Amino acid sequence: MATSQFVFLILVVFLILVVQCGGSEEYPGNGTQQPRVPAVIIFGDSTVDPGNNNNVFTLIKSDFPPYGRDFYGQKPTGRFCNGKIVTDYIVSSLGIKELLPAYLDPELKSEDLTTGVSFASSGTGYDNVTAEILSVIPLWKQMEYFNQYQNQLIELVGESTASYILSEAIYGISMGSNDFVNNYFINPIRMAQYTVDEYEDFLVEIATGFIRWIYSMGARRLAVIGVPPLGCLPSVITIRGGHSEGCVKEYNEASMAFNQKLVAAMDSLRIELVGLKMAYGDIYSILYDIIEFPQKYGFVEVRDGCCGTGLVEVAVLCNRASPFTCTDAATYVFWDSFHPTQNVYNIIATILLKENLSNLL
Repeated sequence: MATSQFVFLILVVFLILVVQCGGSEEYPGNGTQQPRVPAVIIFGDSTVDPGNNNNVFTLIKSDFPPYGRDFYGQKPTGRFCNGKIVTDYIVSSLGIKELLPAYLDPELKSEDLTTGVSFASSGTGYDNVTAEILSVIPLWKQMEYFNQYQNQLIELVGESTASYILSEAIYGISMGSNDFVNNYFINPIRMAQYTVDEYEDFLVEIATGFIRWIYSMGARRLAVIGVPPLGCLPSVITIRGGHSEGCVKEYNEASMAFNQKLVAAMDSLRIELVGLKMAYGDIYSILYDIIEFPQKYGFVEVRDGCCGTGLVEVAVLCNRASPFTCTDAATYVFWDSFHPTQNVYNIIATILLKENLSNLL
């Protein structure tokens, strides 16, 4: 009797182990289900830069307090935010990892290469002149870093696995804001060279070239993010809004026109680039709705940023000594005079994944 009971007990334990092992596959590193994509690879500006500018000689940095005030350990990481940015929420929601790291982070781990990195640089744009003005990483250099990354990945996991990761990854590009705000509209040389309409065409042509290039490098899932309502940024209202406290019409019109042209270019490329899944991220509509109807999303302050007066503070102007910095950014749409709070980024990521990027999964 004792022997049969022991055998029965062994069988029960065995069946429990089978059930546990046969369930959802564990993903190394985060203990969740196997993600639907192996990696996320990002190009862009401060909206998606987790700290690459920490390693660049530029004033466009945020690796000091109060940036990162609501991040893990209240640590400033180089993210232009009080906490996490949109790409962190996206990779976390996809079950890939908790945060998307900066490619230039000296503490970057080898396993991070297999699940994706960001090459983005705060202050950059499609236009090389934009990066030159602010001494940040231009798009062409981010593309060079990607080539370097590919070689590192092949060396790390072998050509076959690297090919799988690179072909199944979701790629994203988010830039254009600095081209208008920190270049065209304040640069008499660019304004003499191009009308607003022509400059929009110029930027879209560069974006189109990038899409063709990333496709040639093996990308088959690509998210292209438009620009937000630039006329509603606190710093733009302060500097260009005159006596009005409302959004600056000229900037919002340029944002909408650029986005429309970008979408049209993507539609044409879908025919040309066979096998490429491409999604447009409508950041303009999402952020504009949050600004117009803040209570719907749990926000109160939409005009000013949390840091300092919230009117002009950004980068080095948003620092530990900045007076009047709010004590709780939870009800603010903007963290500094240019960038959203992490709560807004969380909402943006949720909506993008549900409404814009779902066809990439």
